[in-house]
Amino acid sequence: MPSFPLPLLGFAAHSGTGKTTLLKQLIPLLKETGLQLGVIKHAHHQVEVDHPGKDSYELRKAGAGQVLLASSRHWALMVDEVQEHEPALPELLQRLDCSRLDLVLVEGFRHLTFPKIELHRGSLNRPLLFPDDRSIIAIASDGGLDRETELPLLNLNNPPEIADFIQDYCARFRVN
Repeated sequence: MPSFPLPLLGFAAHSGTGKTTLLKQLIPLLKETGLQLGVIKHAHHQVEVDHPGKDSYELRKAGAGQVLLASSRHWALMVDEVQEHEPALPELLQRLDCSRLDLVLVEGFRHLTFPKIELHRGSLNRPLLFPDDRSIIAIASDGGLDRETELPLLNLNNPPEIADFIQDYCARFRVN
């Protein structure tokens, strides 16, 4: 993974662990501290952000390869590309405007090497990821672990505790 000018932190977990739910809780907590956040979410399925019947959808389906939809509060660029492979995280990171961000959170891409917090729910009976992934820097769990680790153990049900860890992570990044 090439270097990136901002703190980059992923959330790695098996499907159904609650990555999106946690991010929806963390984002407002981190915003309250003044952090400007970017988020990249990987989807394993076809994604349609525009909807049939909307002008931008109809223009894109008529053949426009790129449609930029803008209002006074938002803008979105939709690009139709036929690729043989999933987009790579480094490619996606290059598309962000880093001058407007302090931190980028990543949901997915768990098999890549970059700093991640593992989310673990014992009730799902899924194996832990950290023993095989040295880029995991902490574990957020809803209970104890069935093995020893020197990694920080966070309470998955306590988003403010996880937000504090992320703020410390960002502070350490700025020092280095």
